[in-house]
Amino acid sequence: MKWKKFIWPVIGLAAVAFSVWLLYHELRGISIEDVGDGLAAIPLHGWVLAGLSSIVAYIALAGYDRIALNHLGKRISFLFITLCSFTTYALSHNIGGSVLSGAVIRYRAYATKGLTGQEIGVLVALCSFTFVLGALLLGALLLIGEPEVLERFVDLLPISASRTTGFVILALIGLYIFGSWLQLRPLRIGDLQIHYPRLAIVARQLVIGPMELMAAAAIIYFALPEQGNPGYFIVLGVFVISFSVALLSHAPGGLGVLEVVFLAGLSDMDPAAVLAALVVFRLFYLIIPLILALFVVLFFEKSQFSRRV
Repeated sequence: MKWKKFIWPVIGLAAVAFSVWLLYHELRGISIEDVGDGLAAIPLHGWVLAGLSSIVAYIALAGYDRIALNHLGKRISFLFITLCSFTTYALSHNIGGSVLSGAVIRYRAYATKGLTGQEIGVLVALCSFTFVLGALLLGALLLIGEPEVLERFVDLLPISASRTTGFVILALIGLYIFGSWLQLRPLRIGDLQIHYPRLAIVARQLVIGPMELMAAAAIIYFALPEQGNPGYFIVLGVFVISFSVALLSHAPGGLGVLEVVFLAGLSDMDPAAVLAALVVFRLFYLIIPLILALFVVLFFEKSQFSRRV
């Protein structure tokens, strides 16, 4: 049915509108000048470290594709994988609906390397699962080590319950590792079959997934002022929750959603300083990569056109 094509864009736009409305009520006392002062207060080394963290995050994202291609037994040059992954995430993070938009971009690129539609479907699914696995692993470790992170958002669960949740998540991840070790039957989704990755690939998933999220959170951490800063691991926990909610909202770039959730998680800090740090995050993680990705797409399409001619 045609209406199904528009449901996620409508949900994304509704999430943006609602989040912007919440932001307006939350930040009525903050001016653009206040945010500008917050940006000016970030020291030079903070800008440099935030930029380097963004590079590490995108290197880790390239690892998602490399892991999936190793699982499929495909050999493709690391440069092509890096450029494809960078373009995929730079565009999908800004467009929204990262799974769908990422699948389209990857299909256009990897089809030129001989991958079938089914293989690209497995690649997209495994990349998405690597992100989810990394977020769950980080979330579990943070719930065990920093259970007060959850209390910044909800005041319903005691610390012991938070830690229990963390151990339950770790147990589920352990079952996934055990299934990989036993090489259980593949998961069937229609005609698509997804086999358990080998243990070596699972080990890479458990490293690369958390690494990307930790590097992305570091962009914000290095841009935050020292005064009132709760520390990297609290910022990381707030980021994992905020970024996950922003992705689930399907809002383009998580616009408004990320800010609302992040401000709630760091409510004890100066809101203008938090917003300034989020501006730095959007600059290094979204805007600059988007501009560079557009040049990569133009170069790729020009090369494909020249080859056909």
